[in-house]
Amino acid sequence: MSRGPDAATLLERALKASAAVAGCAVTIAESTVQRWASATFMGTRHTMTLARAPSPQFDAWLAALPEAEFALRGHLVADLQVMRVTRDDGAVSVELEILTVEER
Repeated sequence: MSRGPDAATLLERALKASAAVAGCAVTIAESTVQRWASATFMGTRHTMTLARAPSPQFDAWLAALPEAEFALRGHLVADLQVMRVTRDDGAVSVELEILTVEER
């Protein structure tokens, strides 16, 4: 029996859907995950690099992203930080660090 998509897949889908709704579809250029645990929680640390052409819609979406709510079956986004934004040659690259925790 399959448990369904993992947290990384769910998160990537949610980010793409959120950006599309905001009128600024993104490409996930790179994604890495590392399992994480504390005394009370288990989860995953995600590092993602998003890419797209610059636009006012993208800038607005990006500014609101750290406070955004994402529905991830079985997981919560505990922390989302925009670590770096690089703009050059008509392209924008954004590095995100995200912590998801498993709902129990």
